[in-house]
Amino acid sequence: MKKISRFYKNISWSDSHWLLFFFLAAVFLWMLGLGNVPLRDWDEGSHAIVAREIYRQGNWLHLTYFDTPYFIKPPLVYWLIAIGYHLWGGVGEFSSRVNLAFLTACGVPLLYLLGREIFSRRLEAILSALVYLTLLPVLRHGRLVMLDGIINTFFICLLLCLLKERKKQIWALGIGICLGLITLTKGILVLALWAIAGVFVLVDRQWKLFVNPYAWLGLILGIAIAVPWYWLQWETHGDFFIELYFKSQSLERLSSAVEGNAGTPWYYLIELGKYSMPWLSFLPGGLWLAGKHRGKSWSNLVLIGTILFLGTISLMQTKLPWYIMPYYPFFALTVGAYLAYLWQEKHAYSRFFVGLFSIFSLVACGGFIYFLITHHPLTLILMSVTIAGTMGLTTWWLWERDRRFMPTLFIGLYLSLALLMLSPDWLWEINEQYPVLKVAAIVKEYTPEKTIIYTSFPHHRPSLEFYSDRQILSTPPDTLQQLWETGQYLLLDRPTFASLQLPDTAILGEAILEEDEDFVLVKNPVATLQQRRYRVTDLV
Repeated sequence: MKKISRFYKNISWSDSHWLLFFFLAAVFLWMLGLGNVPLRDWDEGSHAIVAREIYRQGNWLHLTYFDTPYFIKPPLVYWLIAIGYHLWGGVGEFSSRVNLAFLTACGVPLLYLLGREIFSRRLEAILSALVYLTLLPVLRHGRLVMLDGIINTFFICLLLCLLKERKKQIWALGIGICLGLITLTKGILVLALWAIAGVFVLVDRQWKLFVNPYAWLGLILGIAIAVPWYWLQWETHGDFFIELYFKSQSLERLSSAVEGNAGTPWYYLIELGKYSMPWLSFLPGGLWLAGKHRGKSWSNLVLIGTILFLGTISLMQTKLPWYIMPYYPFFALTVGAYLAYLWQEKHAYSRFFVGLFSIFSLVACGGFIYFLITHHPLTLILMSVTIAGTMGLTTWWLWERDRRFMPTLFIGLYLSLALLMLSPDWLWEINEQYPVLKVAAIVKEYTPEKTIIYTSFPHHRPSLEFYSDRQILSTPPDTLQQLWETGQYLLLDRPTFASLQLPDTAILGEAILEEDEDFVLVKNPVATLQQRRYRVTDLV
């Protein structure tokens, strides 16, 4: 109760105190257990490989993936990871993630500043930043070796500069610089985010921006930041770069489901429902409030962001969970505005919230029982207890129509997220396929550097390539037989090894995993001997 009563008093803190609070709270949460799990497949593994090659070779302008030109993403995120390798003792999980996590965490105090510009009171800004701080998808994706967390930070900074420009023209410099940083991070996404900012400028009648010399200078600086790298790639690789980067990796995602990542138009509504609770329960009220106050800057911003961005990604044919990340700043501002409304208007409390949070409490109790009987880590058991207690107490305050439900919810969610981050289960995707560390160890031990390994596993696993430091290609069984005869290194699961009828003497190393997922590394000793003889003959 002392903590809650202190929350009321601290609303009167100065902006500098709140900024420091949000900065420290976010950095602490984003850094907890950052290196306690391996890198996961797709983005983390592949991004870390590209950054590692920058770190080793010192080629900062031409990205490569196992010495092959790499155009899938612009270079800024890889530069940041490579810098992390230099600053944090070499290549590893923590050093791969830390710089990106830090920049994503900086989005929390920046969102507070954005709220201070767009709302007339400090309360809305505080509550919006607290919502953003305790959003699970923002925290999780912002801690990964991915681009989307820092995109959010750059976008929030862009909007902040846009609003501050109304008071001081020089802030317009930051608009173009942020656009340049977004372009150098995720390329064509800048068009969607720029469109949102542009529509907001028109709707909010911020006409002076167009005649602000700092705005044009900032745009020139943004172009100077981003365009040279694209120009250099085009000069080096020609039309191949244009075809692969702009068409295959950007435009095709609008019209077709790239790599089979399809989904329904309501895919992202489901994503919101799965990962943004309990804050999602306040979103409809926030949108209603924004509609009621149409014409105000904060209302214009959240409605434009919600309609344009959610509409755009919902119509895209390629669907991936992290595409929704740039919406979360608008989400937090919308929910923060409604929570401030509930703070002031006790009559607006709905019994619907009481029933909903009662369900949350029961689900958390069920989670506690499940984690207890299945012998999950203590951190998950404590997390479920914390969530159950938080939801139960929040339900009581909502029933009493007492605004103390807000600090209760913020404190409880923060502690719950901290416990989750201390557990390796915060990155649950790594459990979807076999663990790579043991398999990577035998590949690295028994094969020469820069060797290509062929595997029976049907899916490409960049995390395995990262830890083994070898390129590993998925290969059909009939091709594996041919490769065996030519003396190539093969990484086979046990059933495939048995079906190919290979001798046990061919096994170089074996990774013992659970549930018959064992892998063996093999090579044809006869073919190897023949190759050596051919080399001797050639020399003679």
